[in-house]
Amino acid sequence: MASVGGLPPVDGSRGGHTPVMTIDSDVTRRLVDADDDAVLVLLEGRAQVIGAAQLDDDAHRGALQVISRTDFLQRVGKATNLSDDELATQAAILDAEVSELGG
Repeated sequence: MASVGGLPPVDGSRGGHTPVMTIDSDVTRRLVDADDDAVLVLLEGRAQVIGAAQLDDDAHRGALQVISRTDFLQRVGKATNLSDDELATQAAILDAEVSELGG
């Protein structure tokens, strides 16, 4: 779509890569609150928290494993009572790491 008067196109595109956050604080909160064997994965462009055993089932085949709950808790000093800001910061870090992979 063409832009009009120097404004971005109506469809919201900017002609280049527009970053969209895939991993947000809601996902990191679900990971912290999940069972010990939980894993944060990306599947079809969506972040999900699943049990490690689900990685092998057909519904999750091809999922990109981002981080396990255990590794996430080690990263944040084993704290499970993270503030919304801390969860958002960790989500942004994970999202950036995934983006650098091309995921």
